[in-house]
Amino acid sequence: MTHESNPGFFKKRVRGLQQRWQFLAGSEYDETAAALRPELPPEDRPRVLERMRQCLDARGGEIQARSRAAALGEAYLALNTEGREVFLRMLAQEFDFNDGEVAEALDALNSSHGPEGRREARRALMDAVESPRVRILKRFNALPQGVKFLVDLRADLIPLARKDPVLASLDDDLKGLLTAWFDPGFLQLRRISWDTASGALLEKFMAYEAVHPVESWEDLKGRLDLDRRYFAYFHPRMPDEPLVFLEVALVERLATNIQDLLDPFAAALNPSEADTAVFYAISNAQRGLVGISFGGFLIKQVVDELAQEFPGLRTFASLSPLPGFLQWMKESECPLLPSEVEKLKPLMGGRPLCDWLADILTGVEWFQDNERERTLRPILLRLAAHYLTKAKRSDGGAVDPVANFHLRNGARLERLNWAADLSERGLAQYAGIMANYLYDARKIESNHEAYQTRGRVMSSKAVRGLLKG
Repeated sequence: MTHESNPGFFKKRVRGLQQRWQFLAGSEYDETAAALRPELPPEDRPRVLERMRQCLDARGGEIQARSRAAALGEAYLALNTEGREVFLRMLAQEFDFNDGEVAEALDALNSSHGPEGRREARRALMDAVESPRVRILKRFNALPQGVKFLVDLRADLIPLARKDPVLASLDDDLKGLLTAWFDPGFLQLRRISWDTASGALLEKFMAYEAVHPVESWEDLKGRLDLDRRYFAYFHPRMPDEPLVFLEVALVERLATNIQDLLDPFAAALNPSEADTAVFYAISNAQRGLVGISFGGFLIKQVVDELAQEFPGLRTFASLSPLPGFLQWMKESECPLLPSEVEKLKPLMGGRPLCDWLADILTGVEWFQDNERERTLRPILLRLAAHYLTKAKRSDGGAVDPVANFHLRNGARLERLNWAADLSERGLAQYAGIMANYLYDARKIESNHEAYQTRGRVMSSKAVRGLLKG
């Protein structure tokens, strides 16, 4: 339960949670259980298994149940990566539902008679299909920061579940719980400002920023200036932890590059003079909530909030990266036009086209070479348009995750912008190209329907023009 961008910050938080849960565990806490070795070797596992069984014991009431969960959670927090995988595998394997009990309950339902009999049989079936591990996980809901603990536990679980069906089944259970608990109807929208947010909360926004890293406190302060907005979703059981947050710039005309938006020396615009709201970053702050979607709800709610506050806003759009673009180019068959191949031949030096193109785009030198930049610009813009509108996953959605997010929410691919992100990461991941996705309230539903049902990407005339080369 750490975060790669600021491990020290998150380790300190875990230590604080361990101390708090040790106190809550009370008589359930003992030094022997606490002395588990971090890697959880075989000789230590029976004690953990017993702790898990104790969490299923209903004796002693709610206070005892909470103490047992706190003791088990404190033990998990003390483990290292290897030990946590062992812990999760034990939970998945030893506390799955009983196939025989489920089959018996299903037979009983099929043979039941009368409304009351069927009601009792349905209840018995529901009890049978709820695995003991789900009941263990639910115990943490009653603990201070227990919901956050489960979110972080799922962050540990997700990479393991991708390669193991047993752990994937546990992830299904945990995701089901979190999906119900994090329904958008339960979430609270807050606007974050420099003057009202605590330093601890602002530090979290700096640590969680996933699109355009915050370089300093001054950088963050600029993003919270008069003509900027931060909006975030919070959950009542995690009031100090943002779930997902959206960064907005209030500007005149559609923004075409991130350098201008993040320029610390740019003068702030009077928000009442703005005609466009640009969503230039949306970050999922909780890795354990991956696959539980509420970012689209956030954008729609923010649009409503801004439209009420600033009636002069006429355009709502994103300025978005293409994070998978160059990776797709390296792995695809280079769908180049014959005329483009001819233009590139003088630069290739006799090398195979795909190899050469993949190699030069991994660095920044190609962009600093004026001849190469001029030659590659129209080719890369056309390929980017192809990538966003034609490259599809097996389910028919756009390959690019950011494109899929905005298109699923009913946006239109409005424009592709050259030299829009000249950071090292921007050039290395998507050749500095960024896209504007337009949210037109009159067409959001029809755009969403076209994309979801037919896989059709709604795009502007300018984007369609790029596809022709």
